[in-house]
Amino acid sequence: MLSESPSFLNALLSLRYPISLVILYLGVIIALAEGLNRLWGTNSEFTRKIVHIGSGNVVLIAWWLQLPSWTLIGASFIASIIALVSYFLPILPSINSVGRKSLGTFFYAVSIGVLAQLFWSKGEPQYLAIGILIMAWGDGMAAIIGQKFGKHCYEVLGVKKSWEGSLTMMGVSFLVTSIILSWVSVPILTVVIVSLMIAIVAMALEAFSKLGIDNLTVPLGSAFVAFYLINQLL
Repeated sequence: MLSESPSFLNALLSLRYPISLVILYLGVIIALAEGLNRLWGTNSEFTRKIVHIGSGNVVLIAWWLQLPSWTLIGASFIASIIALVSYFLPILPSINSVGRKSLGTFFYAVSIGVLAQLFWSKGEPQYLAIGILIMAWGDGMAAIIGQKFGKHCYEVLGVKKSWEGSLTMMGVSFLVTSIILSWVSVPILTVVIVSLMIAIVAMALEAFSKLGIDNLTVPLGSAFVAFYLINQLL
């Protein structure tokens, strides 16, 4: 047991700089959003999307730095606690103040931990990246486009959406999935088929977002469908 301690300590020390880089990146994103919200009065929904999209990109940094799964799971746990505290106490309006009660940020953090355990720890980070980046960029851009240009609305179980936003979700999801699968050398025809299927699934799951549950269903659903289809087609 004692002989294992130095190895564990060395492992922690070797991760000091990569983890510091991730923390610095997230700190800059949150500070930017908070600054815009508190100092310049920027709409809190817009600043929330800055955090939403920016924080999702951290999976690319983690993939590049080859961080172990426990760092993502640990970060997910800490972020979940912060999100819950901010939900009940508005200490970070750039994260949770959207004019409605939503646990979206909490679900977002949880989804990272779940996917890290299921895929990252098994050496398949591409599925976590697909799930999280679809949520980050797809949902983020869908909300921005839908609010600014959405004129053709529909309703799903009491949740109002626009076709402009939903089609944005579908298009971005297709693009994100295509880039990631191409990066890991999946054949082009398989890339197109899987990306199209995932785009449709992601759009359907995002259509229902009561209490922010889509921040859980979209990442998990997209990652699971990607994993299943890739293993069926290859």
